[in-house]
Amino acid sequence: MSDQTLDDVSLSPSARMLSAAKRLGMSVLPFVVVIALWQFASLFFPRFLFPSLIDVFWRCLDILSSGVLFADVLATVLRILAGLAGAFVIGGVLALLMARSPAVDKFLSPILTLFQGIPALSWVVFAIIWFHGVEFRIFFIMVMTTLPAFAFQVLGALRAMSKDLMEMVFSFRPTRRKLFRVMIAPAVLPDILTAWKVNLGNASRVVVVAELVGATGGVGYQLLQQQQLFDMAGALAWTLQLVFFVLIVQAALTLIENVAFRYRAVSERAI
Repeated sequence: MSDQTLDDVSLSPSARMLSAAKRLGMSVLPFVVVIALWQFASLFFPRFLFPSLIDVFWRCLDILSSGVLFADVLATVLRILAGLAGAFVIGGVLALLMARSPAVDKFLSPILTLFQGIPALSWVVFAIIWFHGVEFRIFFIMVMTTLPAFAFQVLGALRAMSKDLMEMVFSFRPTRRKLFRVMIAPAVLPDILTAWKVNLGNASRVVVVAELVGATGGVGYQLLQQQQLFDMAGALAWTLQLVFFVLIVQAALTLIENVAFRYRAVSERAI
C-alpha cells in the first residue's frame, strides 16, 4: 500500500474525512482559479471575447434541454464511439497478427508508424478527395487517426505477457476460453483501457475538425456557426459538451478498471 493509504488507515474517521476533503480541494483548486480568472476578465472585456460564465451556463442548459441541439451532441458522440470501436477492432486484429508473425510485424510496423505521423488535417483532405458520404468520411478520419495507437498499445500488451507464466498456464491444459479469461485478458486489459483513455481525448479533438468540412450537424458544425457569429459563449458551451462526454467516458473506463482489477492492492491500481 502507498504511504498515503497507510496514513489514512491510521487516522480517525473524522481525520480521514478531513484528509479526503483536503485532497479533493487540491484537485478542484486549479479549476476554481481558472473559472475565477475568466469571470474577472469578463468584467473588463467585451462579451464576444470573455463572456460571463453565467451566460455560458445558460447556453449549456439550452443545448441540453433542446432536442434539436442535443441531437448534434449525440451525433458527435456516436461518431466518436463508432470511430474508436472500428479502430480498436482493426488495431487489435493487426496487433494479434504482428504478435504471432515476425514477418507481418516487420511489414506492418513501418506502415503504422507512417500513419501515426500523418496529421489529422491531412486525413481530412484525403477523405474529402476519396469519399463522397459525409458519415463515411468522418468514420474514416476517426479510424485512421486512432488506429496506430490502438495497434501499438495492444501489441505492447501482448508482448509484455510473461513467457514463463504462459508456459505454466499451458501445463494445466486450459481451454481457450479459460486461457483468455485467466491469462490473456488480465494481462492486456490495463493497456487496452489506457489506449481507450488516450485515444478518447484525441478522437474528441479530431472529430471537431472532421465535422467542420461538409457535416451539417454535430459539435464541430455548431462551433463553425458560433465562429461566424462571434458568439464566444456559444463556442464555450458547445466545447463543454465534448468535455462532459470525455469526462463521463473516462469515469466509466476507470470504473471498469477498478471492478476488473479489484483483486489488486489499492496502491497497485492507483499507480
